[in-house]
Amino acid sequence: MTGSTASSSGLGLFDTPFNTGATLLSAVAFLMVIVFLVSGYQGMALLFVGPELTLLTGLVGATMSLGVAAVSLVAAVYMESGFGE
Repeated sequence: MTGSTASSSGLGLFDTPFNTGATLLSAVAFLMVIVFLVSGYQGMALLFVGPELTLLTGLVGATMSLGVAAVSLVAAVYMESGFGE
């Protein structure tokens, strides 16, 4: 085992409130991806919103939510809050 892998501290997704918030946002956005895909495939209406989704609109919503999930996960892993230092 090399020195860099022996001393790595992991991802640190829950180290600071900023990282925790970004991780939770990423998890919720990923769950929304699943909701959009299932709702679009089944042709169902979104809960509390109302419009019936087609396969295309479900894929568009899933793609947008997946983008939010990816950006917030990258922010949780690589960014530091900068407050209090």
